[in-house]
Amino acid sequence: MATRKKNVDFERSLEQLETIVEALEKGHLGLEESLKSFEKGVKITRDCQSALLNAEQRVRLLTTQPDGEIVDTAFSTEADE
Repeated sequence: MATRKKNVDFERSLEQLETIVEALEKGHLGLEESLKSFEKGVKITRDCQSALLNAEQRVRLLTTQPDGEIVDTAFSTEADE
């Protein structure tokens, strides 16, 4: 039976990653604790990369025309307006 990966709460994961990076940058952790934090940070990074790739695939599916052509659409931001 195939197992489904749980959905990543992207924003929460980024916050966790920022916390880990800050703790590592301060240099107050011991070696073992630093290694565990680094490993957790790598896992979070991989999960976030996977979530971004998944989101990109979903966007591509939504922007693909019936004839198979992908339409590049610029996303407008508030700064663009």
